Amino acid sequence: MQNLSVAQPNPTTIWIALPMLLCFFALMIGVGFACRKHATDVNSFVLGGRTVGPWLTAFAFGTSYFSAVIFVGYAGQFGWNFGLASTWIGLGNAFIGSLLAWVVLGRRTRVMTQHLNSKTMPDFFEKRYDSSKLKVIASFIVFVFLIPYTASLYNGLSSLFNNVFSVPYWAVVVIMAVLTGVYVIFGGYMATAINDFIQGIIMLIGIVAVILSVLQQNGGFNAAVKALEVEAGPEFTSMFGPDPVFLFFVIMLTSLGTWGLPQMVGKFYSIKNEDSIKKGTIISTLFAIIVAGGCYFLGGFGKLYAEEMTNAGYISESGAVMFDKVIPTMLSDLAPVIVALIVVLVLAASMSTLSSLVLTSASTLTLDVVKPAIGKKKKIDDKKSVLIMRIFIVFFIAISAVIAILKDSIWKDSVFIAQMMGVSWGALAGAFLAPFLYGLYWKKTTKAAVIASFIFGTGLEIVQLCIGVGFITLDGGILGFVFKNSLYSGVFAMVGGLILVPIVSLLTKKTLPRNIEAKFDCYNATVVTNKKDSLG
Repeated sequence: MQNLSVAQPNPTTIWIALPMLLCFFALMIGVGFACRKHATDVNSFVLGGRTVGPWLTAFAFGTSYFSAVIFVGYAGQFGWNFGLASTWIGLGNAFIGSLLAWVVLGRRTRVMTQHLNSKTMPDFFEKRYDSSKLKVIASFIVFVFLIPYTASLYNGLSSLFNNVFSVPYWAVVVIMAVLTGVYVIFGGYMATAINDFIQGIIMLIGIVAVILSVLQQNGGFNAAVKALEVEAGPEFTSMFGPDPVFLFFVIMLTSLGTWGLPQMVGKFYSIKNEDSIKKGTIISTLFAIIVAGGCYFLGGFGKLYAEEMTNAGYISESGAVMFDKVIPTMLSDLAPVIVALIVVLVLAASMSTLSSLVLTSASTLTLDVVKPAIGKKKKIDDKKSVLIMRIFIVFFIAISAVIAILKDSIWKDSVFIAQMMGVSWGALAGAFLAPFLYGLYWKKTTKAAVIASFIFGTGLEIVQLCIGVGFITLDGGILGFVFKNSLYSGVFAMVGGLILVPIVSLLTKKTLPRNIEAKFDCYNATVVTNKKDSLG
């Protein structure tokens, strides 16, 4: 198998990939311009007017969930570590991160956020708990931790694009950033949702094609499994792999974590109606089974390419593995048309998640921080609010691209940047999951409990960051287990928040929000509908 890092670009692959990319770029930009009429006010720019159907919402949820980080990074790393058992991660993403998330959060989120007229997660915290301070704190958490998370999205692009086109990493980052910025700035949420649908179809086709190609390359499924057992050992073809405990923590963080991420939960704000939620639940789950399940299943065969990884210098003499190179190495000898499709797949996966993150960041900063601050002195109408959001979209895309480029060059050995990217998911999910979930279901949740969750979730991950960069040293024990890595601490942040919020709420009843019954009346409202929609 060819060395991916030094291989000369295949002319055939270039001539196949280039027209595909040009068509892809033209389609994305065209959708952005076509959706300008759906982005004239704040409600339409941020939420698509709350009239987005099941297919667009489900695909927007799925493509925001699964980026190139999962396809190239996580699938390679966890497939290498767990073998075929890594498929459980994808199934966990499908049934916990998608199916249960839609069932538990979807309908209630849509009903209460419309009732409270909240457009972002920090805005929900303010109106649900009667506290502008909660909105400011939540906005700050989103701002601090979404930027490094956004910057990490570019990581999956470097190896594949360099292999196919031999272009520098910074050029790929700039192209992706500019194109994403164009369609989000012009079309807002509706352009993002439509493009997510298109990108989701590309991801579905690409994943299936890649799996079939890799299995065929190794003699079919049975032959590949037998070869993996011989090459890596029987534990890598067993049901729960060589490290079931670590596998469990990976499943929990990557699955339950979506329940507290603002860019994921925000998809429920905009869905059209009850029927759309029911259909969206099924569509989103099936999408996750194919994309996430397929990615981790593919990564499970990574050790079949250990020799190629070693020859390419991706495995050091000490045994350290460059996990980001596992999937690219697996794909390097496939047919040119498959490699070209993978390039578009990785770009689509990255752009879909990037668009969701920057729209979430920009809308949060505009509506929850800037507008209230300026609004004390002079009124800001919808037109100006949308303009400010567009400016912040440019800002967030630019700063994330700069961080990604510097991380690949000047800050290549920066432990802080790498660790910051790792703790972002855990901090956001740990801080927000419990207060958001209880806020939808439990009337007795207090403001003090929400603040406690914010402090606990982000505090735990800041400690994890300090350990990662060497400021704090732990020698085993319970704390050593909790802070083993950001995956472990992220799970403890989420689970700890779910335990902490009800306990603190019962001890701080004086901070219970006012008019709580009125806020929950939205669930008791009488709705008249047609027989075709309900038999009730």
